[in-house]
Amino acid sequence: MNILVINGHKYYPYAKGELNKTLFNKILEVLKPYCEVETTVIEEGYDVQKEVEKINKADIIIFQSPIYWYSVPHSFKEYFDVVYTVGNFARPAEKYGFGGILKAKKYMYSLTLGAPKEAYTNTLNFFDERCPDEVFIALHKIQQYCGMEKIKSFFVFDSTRKPNVEEILKNLELHLKNSILLPANLI
Repeated sequence: MNILVINGHKYYPYAKGELNKTLFNKILEVLKPYCEVETTVIEEGYDVQKEVEKINKADIIIFQSPIYWYSVPHSFKEYFDVVYTVGNFARPAEKYGFGGILKAKKYMYSLTLGAPKEAYTNTLNFFDERCPDEVFIALHKIQQYCGMEKIKSFFVFDSTRKPNVEEILKNLELHLKNSILLPANLI
């Protein structure tokens, strides 16, 4: 199985990306013994045509990113705008949104969120009981428009307030094993 792992973090003095880098590295650590893994770190730059090739080769694409203002950082959104357009991963279809050519592929988001989990589960809170996947539906629609199938997302809530990194890494490893490795009978 071929997996592409993309780190979409954008450095700012107030958001240095340490947690996202730690999660990115944990994903690699868990998957490399069982899969062929390629990576892209948006901040390090990328060659558009090579990214198209990596996506075409991958069976699964994992996107590791923080959420800034309810979306991925602008440099990561630019990646989608440029690479997906050059790759031409969707064609016009009779029914809008169903012309994606990446139908044999799956994707997973691993996202760090500043909001606490309760913000998504309580009607009196900001997101009106919408789960994170509903709040970030545009991110999912990008991939689904290209034909990819969703693997359950992994979320780190309250990521800006001294998160329990050890517990988060254990949960991420379990999530990857249950969502990616076990279904493929790789372990």
